[in-house]
Amino acid sequence: MQAVEMRARAKINIALDVLGRRPDGYHDLKTIMQSISLYDTLIIKRGDQPVELTCDLKSLPVDDTNLVYKAVLLFKELFSLSAPISVSLIKRIPVAAGLAGGSSDCAAALLGLRKLFGGPGLPELMELGRRLGADVPFCMTGGTMLAEGIGEKLTPLPPHPPVLILVAKPPFDVKTREVFAALDLNALRPQERPDINGAIRGLRQGDLRGITRSWGNVLETVTVQKYPVISEIKDIMVESGALGALMSGSGPAVAGYFTDRRTALAAMKALRAAFPEMREVFLTTPVRNTNGVKEVL
Repeated sequence: MQAVEMRARAKINIALDVLGRRPDGYHDLKTIMQSISLYDTLIIKRGDQPVELTCDLKSLPVDDTNLVYKAVLLFKELFSLSAPISVSLIKRIPVAAGLAGGSSDCAAALLGLRKLFGGPGLPELMELGRRLGADVPFCMTGGTMLAEGIGEKLTPLPPHPPVLILVAKPPFDVKTREVFAALDLNALRPQERPDINGAIRGLRQGDLRGITRSWGNVLETVTVQKYPVISEIKDIMVESGALGALMSGSGPAVAGYFTDRRTALAAMKALRAAFPEMREVFLTTPVRNTNGVKEVL
């Protein structure tokens, strides 16, 4: 085997609650994460340099500040791998959007390296991923998961019922660290917190309306206040027929649920008419797996 092609799937948060701040500066979370069909592609093979990362998105760093680059370095160090590694990254997941694009790319890189060169079992590889990012362990397994702790404690949930998910990312980036730093847990009102148990019941019953009635994201109290356009995007989705719309992660991407394609496409058209500068709008679906070998080259 000379190369592998990996799909690194985006995620959305169906519900996201922050329970408290930890002594190490992180926050304790309780969130439901869902893989979606939008994905980046990584081609991993033996290269000519110790580590070489290229990307079709020219604004994305391809040095040791990139999680994929860090993943390759760490894998090579821990498993005494001397082979030169080349990774070609094709970006489709919006950057700094709350969709875990960087974490998913990192997870796909670790899984691809294990496929090419051998390595640890999945639990050990997930622990290695946790050292690189809190969302990386989820991105290795994907599907529908309850995530707790800083996001590394994962409990599988029933598969998400079929639905069309319209994802729209306004043309600006949000820094997760800054959103969490600005979050005032003491100021949160009960109605600003999601009903996570209700969302889980909705998943178990295959009840889309039950899911959207229960969902919520406490980080909206920070990001939407700074960027009101996020609320406008949500409103347009709902006015266009969405069962509900919710910001994913720390934002600014918004996910809206639709039960039929015609309504979803009409909502996409309405968003593009209202925000001509917003080019990252995708129609996606929930998926049961996040990463995997698409093709062995």
